[in-house]
Amino acid sequence: MEANVFTAVILPIALAIMMLGMGLSLVPEDFQRIRKYPKAVSVGLISQLVFLPAIGFVIAKVIPMEPAIAVGLIIVAICPGGPSSNVITYLAKGDVALSVTLTAASSVITVFTIPVLANLALQHFMGQTAAIALPIVSTITQIFLVTILPVVLGMTLKQIFPDVARRLEKVTSKLAIALLATIILLLVIREWNRLPGFIVQVGVGVVLLNTLAMAAGFYTSKLSKLNPAQQICIAIEVGLQNGTLALAITAGLLKNPDMAVPAAVYSLFMNITGFMAIGYGRKLAAIAPVQKPIESKV
Repeated sequence: MEANVFTAVILPIALAIMMLGMGLSLVPEDFQRIRKYPKAVSVGLISQLVFLPAIGFVIAKVIPMEPAIAVGLIIVAICPGGPSSNVITYLAKGDVALSVTLTAASSVITVFTIPVLANLALQHFMGQTAAIALPIVSTITQIFLVTILPVVLGMTLKQIFPDVARRLEKVTSKLAIALLATIILLLVIREWNRLPGFIVQVGVGVVLLNTLAMAAGFYTSKLSKLNPAQQICIAIEVGLQNGTLALAITAGLLKNPDMAVPAAVYSLFMNITGFMAIGYGRKLAAIAPVQKPIESKV
């Protein structure tokens, strides 16, 4: 398969389908929670949009890695939570309503923050050697077309044809998983000879980014006195990034397969910690089965 088909067709379609599936699960009330229950949402968004990029930057500076790999790791850190975080939160007995709200809100906000932060990462780690840059206006437009627009279409379809939306939601979720697996497989095939070296470089960084991000989300919400269901939700939301979007940016917009390696490895590893979160969340739910909904107003 030619690279242009991979980056120009498969990646955008996979991401759009995943975001359409998320839109099919959303209702307008999901966004109203930001205004009604600011504390839990604020803690989650701060953990996702401030702490996570900071952790990614420190790791990229401390762990020896090629500049392109460092930029790729930063791009993973500045992406929003992935749609799979909603499913993992549900299985972990976390606060699903909060998870959906955080995923939706971070997806909207990062449309504007990703181009700026990605450009800063390119300048810092690659300097004058960077042969590419991320045009802010065109990048915002492209991210909007493959993320926000499918979400809006999904929500609209759910409001007009709820039965059709329910059936489509099941199909899109399975198709999105299959496409993501295909994307990762294609990246592995294309970079097979260089993959061992990449894993050595990015493996430690990916493990640190994922585990430290989840820990930051969990303990920040714990210190904020959110309930256990919310703590689990925020840990998962911060730890399970939108790997498909990171792949679309690095391999698609930036056309740099090296930068895409952290996203591919992260997409695989985060499933391991996701299953661990499910086990821990279920254990917490068994100890304290009765939980309040999202934290009351501050």
